[in-house]
Amino acid sequence: MSEAASRAAELRALIADANHAYYVLDAPSVDDIVYDDWMRELEALEADHPDLRTPDSPTQRVGAPAAGQFAEVAHAVPMLSLANARGDDELRDWHRRLRDQASGAGVDAEGLRFVVEPKIDGLAISLTYERGHFIRGATRGDGRVGEDVTANLRTIRAIPMTLRLPEAEIPDLVEVRGEVYLPLAPFADFNAARAAEGLPTFANPRNAAAGSLRQIDPAVTAQRPLSIWCYGIGVAAGIEFETHSATLEWLATAGFRVNGDIRVVDTLDEVAALCESWESRRADLDFDIDGAVVKVDRLDVQRAVGAIGRAPRWAVAYKFAPTTATTILRDIRVNVGRTGALVPYAVLDPVQVSGVTVRQATLHNHEDLARKDLRIGDRVIVQRAGDVIPQVVAPLPQDRDGTQVRFEMPTTCPVCGTPVSRPEDEVQWRCPNRSCPAQIQESIEHFVSRSAMDIEGLGEKTVARFFEEGLVRDVADIYDLRAHRDALIALDGFKETSVDNLLAAVEASKRRPWGRVINALGIRHVGDITAETVAAVVPSLDALLTATSEDLSEADGVGPVIAASILEYRSSDANLATLRRLAAAGVTMSGPEQIGPPPAGPLNDATVVVTGTIDGYTRDEANAAVVAAGGKATGSVSRSTTFVVAGPGAGSKLGKAESLGVPIIDAEAFAAILRGERPVPERGET
Repeated sequence: MSEAASRAAELRALIADANHAYYVLDAPSVDDIVYDDWMRELEALEADHPDLRTPDSPTQRVGAPAAGQFAEVAHAVPMLSLANARGDDELRDWHRRLRDQASGAGVDAEGLRFVVEPKIDGLAISLTYERGHFIRGATRGDGRVGEDVTANLRTIRAIPMTLRLPEAEIPDLVEVRGEVYLPLAPFADFNAARAAEGLPTFANPRNAAAGSLRQIDPAVTAQRPLSIWCYGIGVAAGIEFETHSATLEWLATAGFRVNGDIRVVDTLDEVAALCESWESRRADLDFDIDGAVVKVDRLDVQRAVGAIGRAPRWAVAYKFAPTTATTILRDIRVNVGRTGALVPYAVLDPVQVSGVTVRQATLHNHEDLARKDLRIGDRVIVQRAGDVIPQVVAPLPQDRDGTQVRFEMPTTCPVCGTPVSRPEDEVQWRCPNRSCPAQIQESIEHFVSRSAMDIEGLGEKTVARFFEEGLVRDVADIYDLRAHRDALIALDGFKETSVDNLLAAVEASKRRPWGRVINALGIRHVGDITAETVAAVVPSLDALLTATSEDLSEADGVGPVIAASILEYRSSDANLATLRRLAAAGVTMSGPEQIGPPPAGPLNDATVVVTGTIDGYTRDEANAAVVAAGGKATGSVSRSTTFVVAGPGAGSKLGKAESLGVPIIDAEAFAAILRGERPVPERGET
């Protein structure tokens, strides 16, 4: 080895040790000036001897910008999501199910130990190493396929470019899982700097971390103070572990950043105490957590009990109660929704709630506002329900000084000035003017949303901009945007590439199925599931325009109120004109024709409800599979439901099924039934 090569190798090792000490161990080992000198010397050596420049050299942390959109990466082992437990009772319910599942799988469930970890509120990623060298990094994506963000992950100095192991112990291949996040203090400084430069700030550290990893130019990512906690291994060749805790020990030894407060305990009581401990000191941490993760330590038990849908049975997320804060209610204003509903919302003095600056919060409706006796000027309690939607919980009447003012709902629409009304059977006041600009804009936002036409690039701000510019004043105008390509490119903030991507997304949306189109129309009372059942009985635009109330009532879940709402929608000349323009633009206006009786299959005469995230299917695909197998897919659970297919995020439908004794199965059992390998479950089975 030449003297230059020897010195370059020595410098790489010194810099790697310094990075590990500073970014992983939080224990700086050298002064900044020494570190900078090493970097400059290594850069000079590599400039003089380009053959010494290795891909994992610390000088190569920031590579070239990506050529375009991020490539897809299929995960060899799916990156599962976690089911939630809120409170001690749900935690113990999970434990009882786990013991039953382990026993059913023939595994001794006595004496199970558990690992309790913080649930970092960041972005899940995977890191792949071949012969000890970092070769690829990817986001979680949908759990099966993520995005290749290798260049951006290389900029995070807490991620080792090479494993810190003896040569003989380095595996041929290992894929490490972790959570990229922004520490709270650097996040605050970062946001302050952006504000000073007149740039938009990020809502919370998680959004900032996610946005940072999806930068086309890794030099931008490198400027953001990202870090990582590593918590598991997806694939490993040449190394085996018996416990999850042994996996964590190996990760720390190999140079990965593992949270030092992770604990292994013997009983569920200790688990509950640790979860409560994490929650009590949540505000003292320098990173956001929204819960604690509880995992079975033994890997053989993990393999035996497996997963339901995309959620492992051997782990659960103990979710913390919503964080609250107090602030001043400065004003109460009113939004007008796409159906004309007037919804009051609170304007607040900015306050931090769960790491997010909250300035506005929902007030639901006038009755809710009156019930809580909220007054303008009150000091109020604010929470993020489910750590997502800000809500005003209650006022603090003891702080009132007589200056507070009661709120009265406006008698006219705050947008168009039309007198408002309140139907006898509703709590919402409504603007009856279908030409109200607020309703039109909201209807456009619904039309392009993910559950409807799913047009990427047409978010809320872009829709508002196009509406203001007069480019989109009706949903059908979206399909005329190509004629305005030059005008779009001329708008501030738009470039040729982004406009072409948007136009391509608009074109792709024309192929959305007929049921999605019905949902996109925004007919009152017609959501995504109801839209699919309506599409089954009115399989084309012509059928929709000629259907009677009795015809519509043939659709599962459609009663007189929904049928009347559909008939009212189509009675509008403006709506009819929109439908004809959509058809002329080439939007799908019919579903697959059904000739003769429904298809025969393993689900003949079965009524099935699909809820939550089902592994291997989108919601539409799962419902279509039910119909293709001869069954009926519905959106609500009742005594006539044959069984429920449930995955993570199942929510209230799961509870209703349990209370009615309706069988509940997972994605694996669902697939087996569709293949004819398993009978339809009877009452009392799961």
